[in-house]
Amino acid sequence: MTESFNYISFGNWGYVEGDVDVVTMGRGRMFEYTPSDTEKRLESLDSTAIAFLETLPTFLCSEIKSAGDVVSMLIKYGRISDIAPSRKEVSTTFETLIDFGEVAFDDIETAASMFGADRFQLHRTHWAVRKGDAREVLARLVNLKPDLAHLIMEQGAPAAVGAEIQPPPRDKKILGVADSVASFLQLLYGSPAKATTETFFRGHSDAGYELTPSLLRKWDNGDWQFMPSEDRLCKELLIAHYDEFQGDQYCFDRLVRMQHYGLPTRLLDISSNPLVALFFACSSRPEQLDIEGEVIAFQVSSDRVKYYDSDTVSCLSNLSNLTYAQKNEIDLTLDREPFNQTEVASKLLHHIKSEKGFFEGRIVPDHLGSIICVKAKRTNTRIKSQAGAFLLFGHEAALPDAGQDGIEIFRVTIQNKADILDQLDRININATTVYPSIDQTAVHLRDLHQSPRPPSTASSAAPGR
Repeated sequence: MTESFNYISFGNWGYVEGDVDVVTMGRGRMFEYTPSDTEKRLESLDSTAIAFLETLPTFLCSEIKSAGDVVSMLIKYGRISDIAPSRKEVSTTFETLIDFGEVAFDDIETAASMFGADRFQLHRTHWAVRKGDAREVLARLVNLKPDLAHLIMEQGAPAAVGAEIQPPPRDKKILGVADSVASFLQLLYGSPAKATTETFFRGHSDAGYELTPSLLRKWDNGDWQFMPSEDRLCKELLIAHYDEFQGDQYCFDRLVRMQHYGLPTRLLDISSNPLVALFFACSSRPEQLDIEGEVIAFQVSSDRVKYYDSDTVSCLSNLSNLTYAQKNEIDLTLDREPFNQTEVASKLLHHIKSEKGFFEGRIVPDHLGSIICVKAKRTNTRIKSQAGAFLLFGHEAALPDAGQDGIEIFRVTIQNKADILDQLDRININATTVYPSIDQTAVHLRDLHQSPRPPSTASSAAPGR
């Protein structure tokens, strides 16, 4: 693994200034702005992940603040030990090696370049594992604090991460490899079944794809692609096509429609039909048919399966109406009563009551940060044909490779895609039945009934319409 360092940031300067012995971070803020593969390797916070984190050099910083033409932040450099994860928080002992105090920058861009960060990260309480050489960061800080150069020389180079201590491998539970419809179904029949659960499926044409809703996807460096703009995305689409949403009673209904038309949302499509998921796992452009696909099976506890009109669904769906700044004010470590007395809870309640006037101000923080399975109204032919349901992701929610409490995950690796598509077509699983719109049906019929091109005219045939 390339060189990395811990970057721990707090909006409350009191958490960083003075003597700091223990650092505590909300579990939902762990590994934000961390490259996706690294995040997935560490999110379990098992003993191997903890051992790796404790070897990394660590920068403890405040969020940045502006005063006139100058921006500044508190910065400490040190090491961590005794990481102790709990359900809501992660605490660690922090030993300060160099206290840079308040460091002033000419502008935010200069501050961001110090750590290879962006503007959002500098205004966000979070714990990231950033790629980069801590020695280079220290060298840049020396230019701003030359009186501390001797301390950096005394520390020497941060200890390199030994080959024996690496992030743990990703915990994917692979049932096996399928190269036909029959072998795929055989693997599913051989998988463990559990009472009081419902099973759903999702197909990826590339086994390397992440189980992440489009809204929560990140760039390779860990930056959000869409998340900071969630409320604007939804409002702009509603403004542009208001009539399309007139029949939607709940915010969840609107999210489903937005998802259908391709807008990034906090929904992840799943299906109760494994053959539909297999179709998606095999559907690739011709040049990508050799890439291994994947079908993911979700065993969801019955109490995690909700319906479109559930109160919990309303709470999670209406997060989409909050601005990014408002979402940053949400503190899921609070108990129910203190949480419901916060300003951001009142704003969320306002949106919920607009669709459910009877809803009382008793939002459960634990529910707000959960992932639930939702059975939607089958209001369009696509949901009907795909036996569709959705995983709805709450605030700062992430789905580990092996699943989580109430959602267990298994995978089947898919090979021989072209032959599987032919086999599925023979049992009427194809683009016409999975995408029952007229344009998709037309394309499928065109490809099905096109006469083969004669070899003698292959090079001279004129393009058609």
